[in-house]
Amino acid sequence: MAILDEIDSGLDIDALRDVAKAVNALKRPDSSVLMVTHYKRLLEYVQPEFVHIMEGGKIARTGDVSLADQLEVSGYSLLQPAA
Repeated sequence: MAILDEIDSGLDIDALRDVAKAVNALKRPDSSVLMVTHYKRLLEYVQPEFVHIMEGGKIARTGDVSLADQLEVSGYSLLQPAA
């Protein structure tokens, strides 16, 4: 298992593509990759199987890549219960 914490921090678009290419090379049936990011841009190049949103040190929501799209639109208000 590879744990990659904010590997997109401070990268320009060319470097981001290079990093994404390396991450995609790690994706194999016999391994796992856990990426921590605060930005959806990386997910345009590395397609995740699952997206987890953490709050208070716990997984608050799990879904597919569309969950990252929802978060981009709604922000963390997405995690608040409906009134």
